[in-house]
Amino acid sequence: MSIALPLLGERVQLRRLAETDLADFQAYRRDVEVARYQGWEPRSDDWALAFLREMAAAPLLEAGQWCQLGIAERQSNRLIGDIGLCRHAEAVEIGFSLARPSQGLGLAFEAMQLLIDEALAPHPVIAITDARNVACLRLLGRLGLQQVATERAMFRGQPCLEHKYRLERATLRL
Repeated sequence: MSIALPLLGERVQLRRLAETDLADFQAYRRDVEVARYQGWEPRSDDWALAFLREMAAAPLLEAGQWCQLGIAERQSNRLIGDIGLCRHAEAVEIGFSLARPSQGLGLAFEAMQLLIDEALAPHPVIAITDARNVACLRLLGRLGLQQVATERAMFRGQPCLEHKYRLERATLRL
């Protein structure tokens, strides 16, 4: 399984992360609202630059290994977010982050739909999110993922509920 990049949508493109993304990457990764339900913490510029370099060359969808793709504005190529992917034996797990100024415009939906339709079909897709992350829950539903489980979990030292979502076979939406 491989992904031919870039994937081009109407307003977004999915591409490899690059060293030149550092300022934009750090801007949203340091935003406490963007980070609220994420498993990552803000990091130093040196760490972020090393991460961007690693992801620029990392194998995509290597079994059991997370990789990140950039979500960029199609016209300007400016980074506005990223998508994490991990291929498990039974499905591909997805997660995403989007800069706050780009939220609420349908860009995350466009990026995730592009990924599911163009790169992951017909593979099953899963996502796990905090039950309090209402925007993510709505987006997963719009993408056609179905809630299949809820489990108690600890997140950043606090108890929470996590919902697991699954899309058995990616399907194109018109």
